[in-house]
Amino acid sequence: MSGPTEEWRELLRARAADYAVVALTNIAREFPSDVRHLMLAPGDFPNRPRDRTPVFYGSFDWHSCVEMHWLLARLLRVVPDAVPHGEIRAALDGQLTAEALRAEARYVSDPDGGARQRPYGWGWALSLVSEVSALPRDETTQRWVDHLRPLADTITARLLEWLPRQTYPVRYGMHVNSAFGLTRCLPHAIDRAAAGDPALRDAIVDAANRWYAKDVDYPGAWEPSGSDFLSPALAEAELMASLLPTERFTPWFDAFLPGVADGEPAALFIPAEVSDSTDGQIAHLHGLNASRAWCWRRIAETLPPGDPRVDRLMAAAVTHADAALPYVVGDHYMVEHWLAAYAVLLLT
Repeated sequence: MSGPTEEWRELLRARAADYAVVALTNIAREFPSDVRHLMLAPGDFPNRPRDRTPVFYGSFDWHSCVEMHWLLARLLRVVPDAVPHGEIRAALDGQLTAEALRAEARYVSDPDGGARQRPYGWGWALSLVSEVSALPRDETTQRWVDHLRPLADTITARLLEWLPRQTYPVRYGMHVNSAFGLTRCLPHAIDRAAAGDPALRDAIVDAANRWYAKDVDYPGAWEPSGSDFLSPALAEAELMASLLPTERFTPWFDAFLPGVADGEPAALFIPAEVSDSTDGQIAHLHGLNASRAWCWRRIAETLPPGDPRVDRLMAAAVTHADAALPYVVGDHYMVEHWLAAYAVLLLT
């Protein structure tokens, strides 16, 4: 595993500045915008995106804008000397203001708007909170942490209300996928538990066990669907790899995808073909390749040393990464407004 992961670290340093420029451009680009809103009366519609969500108004849609803010914070933490450090800090400081983030918390608390971001946007927002909290602490980053707290508390409260009521998971390769949403929430949940509040972590563990603990022989051969940017099979396996100790994850994975040692189901090992990057739904398949690469890597790193599947899984990660990474910068906006987040997720 050291070979490709070392190459990916070098690739990240080489491309980090480009990824940062993409994110800085995206968070300030208000239009085009895919605004979803339930109208309750004539005229009940925001005049423009930033009127409703004054922080996360760019990048085509709310969750993608959250992802781009996460990307900037992640690069600032992991490779600060490889990115325009001062420009990123200035941009984040201008965005993450107390008043604007209180408005974002109100948006998330709204039964319509907030629910549209469940669990994907909620998870990325909590990932942003966790990433900002992990930055070296100074007066500026402490201010960001403080300003993000109402948003984090609102999302946490909504998750604690929703998770016990969600009887079944959503096994789908887009935003409503339950496993990936929980994965994105998990770092913040762990942070809260370490600070003495384990409620969110425990709710995530409970939901994952209810939904996935007994899954066997998952039909990964049915993937992908035509607009997937997530693999339902691998997103679930990655979540369980995060929650279970190796000695429990290994037998679970044995039963869940019993053929992976032999490269089966083959559909999970073959990168998706993307025929049209200008089509927002077809363009999702670039993300499928990137997120599969990340999942294969995460699963391989969780299996015990010497497990015969590790090399095959890492080879699949490399194959999918090679298919996705050339399209992160310079492709159509339907790709460029979000794919960099998945590249950084993989490469870090």
